Amino acid sequence: MSATTLGPRAAGTLLNKVPEVTLAFWVIKILATTVGETGADFLSVTLGFGLGGTSVVMAALLAAILWMQVRADRYVPVIYWLTTVMVSVVGTLITDNMVDNLGVPLPAATAGFAIGLAVTFAAWYAVERTLSIHTIVTRRREGFYWATILFTFALGTAAGDLVAERLALGYGLSAVMFGALIAAVTLAHYGFRAGAVLCFWIAYVLTRPFGASLGDLLSQAPADGGFGLGTVGTSAVFLTVIGALVFRMVRTARLAEQRA
Repeated sequence: MSATTLGPRAAGTLLNKVPEVTLAFWVIKILATTVGETGADFLSVTLGFGLGGTSVVMAALLAAILWMQVRADRYVPVIYWLTTVMVSVVGTLITDNMVDNLGVPLPAATAGFAIGLAVTFAAWYAVERTLSIHTIVTRRREGFYWATILFTFALGTAAGDLVAERLALGYGLSAVMFGALIAAVTLAHYGFRAGAVLCFWIAYVLTRPFGASLGDLLSQAPADGGFGLGTVGTSAVFLTVIGALVFRMVRTARLAEQRA
């Protein structure tokens, strides 16, 4: 989103830090969730970092990138989407650590993250009186925003694993199911005028298990119900597409600024 339509800024406010919600936004978000799933697996298993080592490295990288994101006074496509990818990876790792290292059952993890997300929403609304992403114009609101995003990724990972593994639907059927739910939310908003903020956050949560199921479907071996592309190939392809779309966003924003 370019720095338009906001008018003069009050003291302590920023230009909106979140991009417009367009088709490209959703495509990149789904690809980022898939990279979060395959990237975590690649670092932990393929490179042999292990779950603990991968978690430490990724948490440190996220902290550094999130610091850059928060320091910026406006939406910067490269920093914003890099932060989103890193939150996706860390959100996946949080769930994996809880389930694999701490022995928390998937139903309990899913319920716990759902409660954490609800509490974050409640605190955000109690303080700011809005949950809209179109008004992320203070660092406090941005703090609520990124805390919410982290919970959506962790919750989506747990819910996706619960459906795909514990309910034995498999990766393909899980992707179809979550894709259908996203389509239903889209229809509710555009066809029946359901609230934009509510529909956005429901869809945002659902894109995480959809992307995770898609990533597993593409990367896992055929014997495990996947297409066998591997975590390296899947991550490389999706990161390339993300990079191309973000580059297009940057170029479009610059052209708009030149015309202004």
